[in-house]
Amino acid sequence: MTGHGARRTLRAMHGDSFMAQALDQARAAAARGEVPVGAVVVREGRVLAADGNRTEELCDPTAHAEVLVLRAAAAARGEPRLPDCDLYVTLEPCAMCAAAISFARIRRLVFAAYDPKGGGVEHGPRIFDQVTCHHRPEVVGGVAETDAAALLRDFFRARR
Repeated sequence: MTGHGARRTLRAMHGDSFMAQALDQARAAAARGEVPVGAVVVREGRVLAADGNRTEELCDPTAHAEVLVLRAAAAARGEPRLPDCDLYVTLEPCAMCAAAISFARIRRLVFAAYDPKGGGVEHGPRIFDQVTCHHRPEVVGGVAETDAAALLRDFFRARR
């Protein structure tokens, strides 16, 4: 389910609180000098993991917010797959993160801003649409899109 109807349904279910927490993580990442992307893994209405990008801090090109929270949630649960969990992230995941989301068997991916240049879900390689992809989560894009896009735009404008 994608589009405006899906966004209304998710807001009714969660009151935007999980995306608000992801946005808080994105703001914290920006304050650390990282690209402002935040992510939250949720199971049964409870946050299992929340973090923002840490690629610069950790000198790790894989330290995207999505990968960090998938690792933390899997470690907390003691299992590599999270089939009963939802992932909220402030930017459309890149191809690397989309593959990790598939491997983790995330139930639902909810993202805020679309990423025509670097996205791997609705843009670019469209990882979940590949025949080699073993798991496709439910995908809902555009939740709190305006806030997330403004945060990214402001961050990059300040860098120029």
